[in-house]
Amino acid sequence: MNKKRLGRGLDALLGREEGGFEPSSWETSTDLAHISIDQIDTNPYQPRRYFDESEIKALSESLKQHGMLQPVIVRAVGDRYQLIAGERRFRAAKEALLDEIPARIMDLDDQRVCEIAMVENLQREDLGAIEKAAAFRAYLDQFNVTQEELAEKLGLERSTISNFIRLLDLPEEVRKAVSMKTITMGHARALLALDGSEAQIVAMQRVIDESLSVRQTEALVSTGEPTPSKPRPKKSDVEAGHEEPVERPEHVIQFEKAFHERLGMLVQVKLKKGEAGQIIIPFKTADEWDKLNALLQSLAG
Repeated sequence: MNKKRLGRGLDALLGREEGGFEPSSWETSTDLAHISIDQIDTNPYQPRRYFDESEIKALSESLKQHGMLQPVIVRAVGDRYQLIAGERRFRAAKEALLDEIPARIMDLDDQRVCEIAMVENLQREDLGAIEKAAAFRAYLDQFNVTQEELAEKLGLERSTISNFIRLLDLPEEVRKAVSMKTITMGHARALLALDGSEAQIVAMQRVIDESLSVRQTEALVSTGEPTPSKPRPKKSDVEAGHEEPVERPEHVIQFEKAFHERLGMLVQVKLKKGEAGQIIIPFKTADEWDKLNALLQSLAG
């Protein structure tokens, strides 16, 4: 995803490209207000459905020590305020028991608020594919615009919008697997080629059980069998010290699934001959490392 384009999109939506405010001037802007946190309601157009509790807690500890340096953005709705951008900071401020927080009050309609909420979250890599898809479809339905118009506002390709929205045609079981990162968006897109929910669910389960790659999943959908990932080693290879593949028992597969459900991260158990093996846990972001580190620390006692 092109973050630079998304950044310009948010600037334009907030008016920075038209002589509006700059982030560096927020702290000194005369338009800033300090608003009671009890007077602020969350954004009804927020596309994010899950907020990492450990991340919110860490941010709240920072707010206790340093205060909120970057204000949230709100709009007036009746005698209250509605959050436009900055929900992580808002939630952390409530966690930190702050009485009031700095906020910039803007006069924006529903459509602009929805656009800003999407752009703000698209800039963060951890927004799930299903959350994005649901936000895109809700925007198109509510404001009666085309995919091309939405893509232009967000600085994306129209095909990107379309590919996300198509995920919502998958059965709930498959959408849940994408949300939990049990399978990737690439896997889910491949499953769309199958006819019927039952076939898609059966294929998805095989993808999970056999740890199939996206390319193997595409082959499974096309031919009924995944392309072999690696040929079985010849006898001479085994004698030369190469490992012979070991069958994965059900309890190993269940362990991988349970780890997935606990942290939303992939884990791979590689078994070797005898009773040896490896547990491989890749992480892509600092947030994922923090989750993993917290789990290991808790196990260490």
